[in-house]
Amino acid sequence: MGGSALMGPLAVCVYCASIEGIPPHYRELATELGSRIAARGWQLVSGGGRSSLMGAVAIGARAGGARTIGVMPKALVEREWADHDSDELLIVDTMRERKALMEAHADAFIALPGGIGTCEELFEVWTSGYIGLHAKPVVVLDPDGHYRGLLEWVRGLADRGFVVPEALARLIVATDVDAALDACAPPAA
Repeated sequence: MGGSALMGPLAVCVYCASIEGIPPHYRELATELGSRIAARGWQLVSGGGRSSLMGAVAIGARAGGARTIGVMPKALVEREWADHDSDELLIVDTMRERKALMEAHADAFIALPGGIGTCEELFEVWTSGYIGLHAKPVVVLDPDGHYRGLLEWVRGLADRGFVVPEALARLIVATDVDAALDACAPPAA
């Protein structure tokens, strides 16, 4: 199972969309991810919202018995309809504090399909891992090519010398939930 930095079950931070209007299959993917996190006896760290994919992953996790930790800035509590069903809902002042607290509570990171906020979170945690600020897995769960263009762009940056191969290797891309979670699991002792 593995223990987290906070000495509990492995904690997976999931970055994802929190706006409505997302195609239903993405919500199903988020629910499945939450359910599978729970099935492994792990816990979920999220942005603390109850709408869209963010809400679906938390609902899926709790339905399977996982502990959920949400982190949300005060200004977004009403705007994103905070997930007051979280086992622990941490309210912070800024988005920077939110990301730092999510990272501190997590042992691994998975980015589901999302928009600019999800990409911003992904790039920050990916970069901090590459420069050695943490050794936690960073995974993109992309079953349908949502991130194809972004990943092609980053590979193009590497081709032009702006991104080193080690940075590219630091990001794990998975096309199914089990592969994404397997990439998060600590190595067998």
